[in-house]
Amino acid sequence: MTTAVETGEVNRLRKNSLGVGAVTFLVVSAAAPLTAVAGGVPLSMMMGNGAGIPGTFLIVTAVLLIFAVGYVAMARHVANAGAFYAYTAKGLGGALGGAAALIAILSYNAMQIGVFGMFGAATAGLFAGWGINLPWWVWCFIGVGLVGILGYRRVDLSAKILTVLVLLEYLVVLVVDLAILFKGGDAGLSMASFTPTQVLSGAPAIGLLFCFAAFIGVEATTIYSEEAREPHRTVPRATYISILVIGLFYMFTSWLMVNGEGVDKLVPSLKALSDPTTFLFGLSDRYVGSGLTQLMSILFVSSLFAGVVAFHNGVARYFYVAGREKLLPESLGVTHPLFKSPHVGSLIQTALAFAVIALFAATGQDPVLALFSWLTNVGTLGVITLMALTSFSVFAFFGRNPSLEGNVFKAKVAPIVAGLVLAYIIVQIVLNFGNLSGASGTLSWFLPSLVLIAAVIGIALALSLKSKDPAAFAQLGNEVKD
Repeated sequence: MTTAVETGEVNRLRKNSLGVGAVTFLVVSAAAPLTAVAGGVPLSMMMGNGAGIPGTFLIVTAVLLIFAVGYVAMARHVANAGAFYAYTAKGLGGALGGAAALIAILSYNAMQIGVFGMFGAATAGLFAGWGINLPWWVWCFIGVGLVGILGYRRVDLSAKILTVLVLLEYLVVLVVDLAILFKGGDAGLSMASFTPTQVLSGAPAIGLLFCFAAFIGVEATTIYSEEAREPHRTVPRATYISILVIGLFYMFTSWLMVNGEGVDKLVPSLKALSDPTTFLFGLSDRYVGSGLTQLMSILFVSSLFAGVVAFHNGVARYFYVAGREKLLPESLGVTHPLFKSPHVGSLIQTALAFAVIALFAATGQDPVLALFSWLTNVGTLGVITLMALTSFSVFAFFGRNPSLEGNVFKAKVAPIVAGLVLAYIIVQIVLNFGNLSGASGTLSWFLPSLVLIAAVIGIALALSLKSKDPAAFAQLGNEVKD
């Protein structure tokens, strides 16, 4: 077997290993579609704008498609596994690039470790029904170990496993969707969810934030640009496909969930449940049967597992790029001699996950109400901040390089519109962080401030690099050449 050492590519990710389908499944799995519709959608309906959530998903999908216009236009000129960091560095300069790198590392770590809280609770509940009673944190540690093994090895192995899991997620939810559709729901099918009356009902800002959170992960296509076949084509295609597939799925499924219960009955029914995240399972029992509900319970766990694998891959690549470009210790910026995976970053992320989960377990914190809710909301805030920075970076990049993109809509209009909308979302998340996450007191302002703290550390690291190695600073975010 020929190794990377023999080919002279010790410090390179595995090239040409991912096609459009593989990249799409890697990022769609991070969005964890079954987790979103079973967990996030009922909460968004109850706390947000009720039956207006399907219409809100339509709006969010449109905003993300506008964001993608500038995003993929720049992707054709910058192929770097640092993704948001690389775009920010090329558009807004190395100092803000450093900020983006640290925000990304914080955000994807928070998302991955936070989702492990839900994974541990869901897995403990599933196995308890089969007579195996273990604490939630035991299942978390098992999951962290399995994810660490996958992250250490070849990325195409993770992609193959996630492809199977994500297809099963879609299939089981679509069975429930079609059952509700063919039976006409509770009292006939209504399009009221897409009217301004419903979309603006209740707390539409909360609903909007939940809907954006459900998409987190689909923006990460560019993380795999160095491993993709024909990245200048693969990444743009995978980005648009991911947003459309996820957006249409969320919109269609949430619309049928509304109709399955009834527009007027929806919110009262959700509030009457001791656990609103059982709502989709109740619809499955009602419209299909308990057999599918049991299968859905299993796939809910596999959906969470798929999500943590995808986020782990993202974190490992950000660690790798930050080390390779000397923002962090250069020992991070190496790949495995055989697998060409960012194995050092993978090991560090695995160790961080073990440590944080152990801390939450030792202090008796709830895996869902604390670990999951607090950290995933920090992650969501961080990722949307990165998306806003990237939008403004695209505008600045093409402003300095007008010959690279002659289409004004792609180079200027779409990035500015997306950046302003995302900036508004950031303000709403900060203002509503306590309501969204359940954090109170000091935590309600300290947790969102972690994003700002990460940005300041990143700027400091970038300026330190500029002082010590101006040539390396000037190369931040550059495309990796063969």
